[in-house]
Amino acid sequence: MLKKNVWLLFLLVFMLFMAACGNNDEEASSDTNTETTPATTETTESDPPAEDPPADPIEIEFWTMQLSPTFDDYINGVIADFEAQNPTVKVKWVDVPWGDMEKKILAAVASKTAPDVANLNPQFASKLAELDALVNMDEMVPADVRGQYFEGVWKSNTFNGKTFGVPWYLSSQVTMYNTKIFEEAGLDPNTPPATFAELFDASKTIKEQTGKYGFYPPLDGSHALETMVMMGVDLTDEGMTKATFNTPEGKEAFDFFVQLYQQELIPREVLTEGHQKAIDMYQAGELAILSSGPQFLNIVKENAPDILAATKTAPIITGKTNKKNVAAMNLVVPKQSEHQQAAVDFSLFMTNGENQVKFDKIVPILPSIETALDDPFFNELPADPTPIDEARIVSASQLRDSEVLIPPMKNYEDLKTSMNEALQAAMLGELTVDEALAQAEAKWNEILAQ
Repeated sequence: MLKKNVWLLFLLVFMLFMAACGNNDEEASSDTNTETTPATTETTESDPPAEDPPADPIEIEFWTMQLSPTFDDYINGVIADFEAQNPTVKVKWVDVPWGDMEKKILAAVASKTAPDVANLNPQFASKLAELDALVNMDEMVPADVRGQYFEGVWKSNTFNGKTFGVPWYLSSQVTMYNTKIFEEAGLDPNTPPATFAELFDASKTIKEQTGKYGFYPPLDGSHALETMVMMGVDLTDEGMTKATFNTPEGKEAFDFFVQLYQQELIPREVLTEGHQKAIDMYQAGELAILSSGPQFLNIVKENAPDILAATKTAPIITGKTNKKNVAAMNLVVPKQSEHQQAAVDFSLFMTNGENQVKFDKIVPILPSIETALDDPFFNELPADPTPIDEARIVSASQLRDSEVLIPPMKNYEDLKTSMNEALQAAMLGELTVDEALAQAEAKWNEILAQ
């Protein structure tokens, strides 16, 4: 069960959906248990002061994606702590399989029964933000509290100048590599590639010397776009109204993938299979480098402990910008909520430093609260550390310099798909790099103009 949940938890699947704005009612009043003012200053045993009956607790509904049953104890524990500190609020937790979230949210919003708090990623949540269906966290969250979160991660939840979510847990990619394959190829196992140029050279050496592949760039998600940004490509203008990637930097990025594919330095499957294939090949000993979040080493540990034992970790491979990517999950509050303040309060409680550190010690993820990184768990290796321990330290060490490289964008799925289709056409030789870039540029301008 852990293997399945960890895999599903960090697949950055960006789902599309619409939403309708609901009513924006005021928060229910808090519990009171005070004496009423007597009519006179005298009281008698036969006429005791009257008391207001305690107010009924309000209930807020909290939706998560694929966290139950693996994390039942943790989530229920946080809810119990929140309710103990907020006796007028009860939290109803509903866990939704990630594949069902889109249709369930659609149905709930259409019937004006949306949850009070929902666990989504920035691209997913931005679809609701497009419709102004989420509360503005810049207005609901005090400035001193906002400042506790990583600035770049907080900004990743911004659309049209409004912040639509509170950052929850993060995953920062690292370079995990098989030292035995490096040694077999004659490469220094203590000096993995740090740049895309070095990665290209290492992949060539590994293929020539071992017949294995250096790495696997999954093209089913945002990998190509993130790589372009790290290589110094500006995808759009500041207003996101026009494509700006048909440049020498854009051509260099496209050519990087084209040359890897046409020189057979990456598997043919990159055009048809995604990140799961990269994990399968790495744990089978057929792939030297796995660029991913450290949490995926749990899968390797379960299925291929010998490969895990040969694994070392280094910072994420990047380009001349030295930019590093981080994936974020957040909590949002729909405007339909009748208890917005309680929903925001719960979101801040769920994501506070103490609760995040507790969660991070259960599953290899990272906190969105900056001071949480001061916990020794993120910067001190235990005695006899495992490769998973080492990956955690490397991942945490680069978090302050990481950011969400692809911000929420309108019609993002269409933009991503058109870029990947153009890139794959160039890799297959159906278009030249120049033709592929021009095709993607035209399509992006068409989509951005909608």
